[in-house]
Amino acid sequence: MDVKEYLEARKLVSELKYDITPMDKGYSDKTLYINLSKNEIKIKDVPSEMKEKFIGGKGYGLKYLWDATTPETKWNDPENEIIIAGGPVCGITQYSGTGKSLVVTISPQTDSVMDSNVGGFFGPFMKVCGFDALELQGKADEDVIIILDSRNGGNIRIEKAPKEPIDSHSLSELLTDMYSEDESDKMKVAVVSAGTAADHSLIGMLNFSFYDKKKKRVRLKQAGRGGIGTVLRDKKIKAVVALIPKFGGDINNVVDLKAIMERGKRFNKEMKELDAEQCEMTTKGTAHLVEIMNDYDLLPTHNYKFGSHPDAGNIDSEKWKALFEQGSPDGCWMGCHMSCAKGINNYIVRTGPYKGECVIVDGPEYENAGGLGSNLGIFNTDFIVEANFYCDTYGICTITWATMLAFVMECYENGILNEERTGGLKLNFGNADGAMELLHQLSRGEGFGKTCGVGIRKLKKLFAENGWGDAQFLQDIGMENKGLEYSEYVSKESLAQQGGFALTNKGPQHDEAWLIFMDMVNNQIPSFEDKAEALHYFPMFRTWFGLVGLCKLPWNDVEPSNNAETDEPAKVPEHVDNYVTIYKAVTGREFDNERLIQDSERVYNYQRLFNLRRGYGVRKWDAQPYRAAGPVTNEEYESRQERYDKQLKEIVGFDPEGKSTDEKKAVLRKHREAQYEKLLDAVYNRRGWDENGVPKLEFMKSIGMDLPEIVELRTKYDAGELKLK
Repeated sequence: MDVKEYLEARKLVSELKYDITPMDKGYSDKTLYINLSKNEIKIKDVPSEMKEKFIGGKGYGLKYLWDATTPETKWNDPENEIIIAGGPVCGITQYSGTGKSLVVTISPQTDSVMDSNVGGFFGPFMKVCGFDALELQGKADEDVIIILDSRNGGNIRIEKAPKEPIDSHSLSELLTDMYSEDESDKMKVAVVSAGTAADHSLIGMLNFSFYDKKKKRVRLKQAGRGGIGTVLRDKKIKAVVALIPKFGGDINNVVDLKAIMERGKRFNKEMKELDAEQCEMTTKGTAHLVEIMNDYDLLPTHNYKFGSHPDAGNIDSEKWKALFEQGSPDGCWMGCHMSCAKGINNYIVRTGPYKGECVIVDGPEYENAGGLGSNLGIFNTDFIVEANFYCDTYGICTITWATMLAFVMECYENGILNEERTGGLKLNFGNADGAMELLHQLSRGEGFGKTCGVGIRKLKKLFAENGWGDAQFLQDIGMENKGLEYSEYVSKESLAQQGGFALTNKGPQHDEAWLIFMDMVNNQIPSFEDKAEALHYFPMFRTWFGLVGLCKLPWNDVEPSNNAETDEPAKVPEHVDNYVTIYKAVTGREFDNERLIQDSERVYNYQRLFNLRRGYGVRKWDAQPYRAAGPVTNEEYESRQERYDKQLKEIVGFDPEGKSTDEKKAVLRKHREAQYEKLLDAVYNRRGWDENGVPKLEFMKSIGMDLPEIVELRTKYDAGELKLK
């Protein structure tokens, strides 16, 4: 079909013409609300208290979601919302990493609050259209496309769209062409979409597009975690499109552009002079981590059993550097000099419905190489690229899919699964053909592929109820927490990172705290109090990125040359000062390092209490699968026997001489599980929570978050009136 035929099949459902409110100091103080059940479009004012206490980004998402839902709301109820918000700094072009949006919803996987950060052009373009946030509620009766059009005044349209494809790479390219008169127009179109696998699973993700004028390709960045794409497709939304007439260098109408430019110039100089000797982000992106993780026994291998593998060189960063097209800006937002959004251009698809098609594959990122590669025992770049492409266009989270499949492969190798139970698929470690067919099955909504689309938490229950495997063993090896699959790092030897994963609000994602090197390698946080302090500061600091619209990579993936000489090098204090200066320069607000943490504490603890409102948010849900803490199998223990025997003798006070592996495993497990419980106590105390992990009301008052809904919730909890799960 040509563009004309697609447009002729469209039908206007609802439309709102409006006067665009320009940004002022990073805000328009307007939210676009769309209810698809009612075909309602309206513009809401952002209350001043909400702006003060929730800042933007994830904060706005949490507040709107709380107000829109009840404790009983399910992910597929019409009242569930998807909220997209960028924050006041989102959209500036004078500093790297300023194009991030946060997406918030009730998760199909976790049944609790999910947030996911994403690059691409949609967040900044939404601000050009005059909105700090977008709320999507209700369900359409047929597939629709929502259009935010600021090209000829403000115009919001909901259109029935029966003919357009669903898979993200096809749909994003089509819509970009549809709304562009020439090549330059393509830079002014941004598309949010999911894919066919999101229709058949709980692990769907969102793709946010951006047009790469050097490669002449529409590219995609992902809001991957927790099934947000599944919610989008359940609402019958094919795409949300933002159209802008032009883009200037100061859409935010900042207070002090000169100060921002000065800090941006300083950072760009660091990138130019230091990146090649530090992380090589401009040539390898996050894939530079593969061999580093392998060298430190941190690269997930065979469902996190091991942290390294002799074949890891087959998927190391030099292999990716050779595949990535070099010399392109590779920023997922304008003005980003980190250029880490690497991609493989002109890739010819080898399998599935797009076999023979020439596409661009965004990534692989480190998470894709570690998850789809070593964790599956598939040390093959061709498979990783192919699986990466299909995960993206089908709209499923690569981290969740990879970690889930690693679990399935270990179940297969232990006889919990077999060919009869998988519908004929061989799913042993290293089986690329079986893994690829499983992915295609999911997109078609067929066979064992569709079964796997529910995620590990539900698969553990299914396998145990069917009598296929021991429930405790499944619990031990199933790498999920709160219903969300782990991202791709081995945390066994870092107690702090165990907390950094399992204490997260949404589930084990590395965007809250990545403390492995501080803890395991550099021994900078030896005591429980030190670890608790790190597990307070870093999650709060990183939360702030999601409030204001920033990417975390420019913070510490290149560091000033004198950073090691500072008092707290792990915090990269010069870059923290950059952020403080930029935030003040955008908003004009009084601000310092302490205010940064306080702003984050309010939102972070609100999210924790939101989880409590949903029936979670207590100590029980901070439990981790034992594989995150230590060796489950004899094979695991014996692969590191010298290390573990030494720890038993020197730390635990147990002589391993002459003891069986089972005996040694049991003693080590008892010790490590006790250590983790002590860590929880220390972190809860530092964060102002009670012994069950619930923020104390007096602490919420001290940070100015004793909102009526919080006081009511905490009162019900104290009275034992809350229904906990």
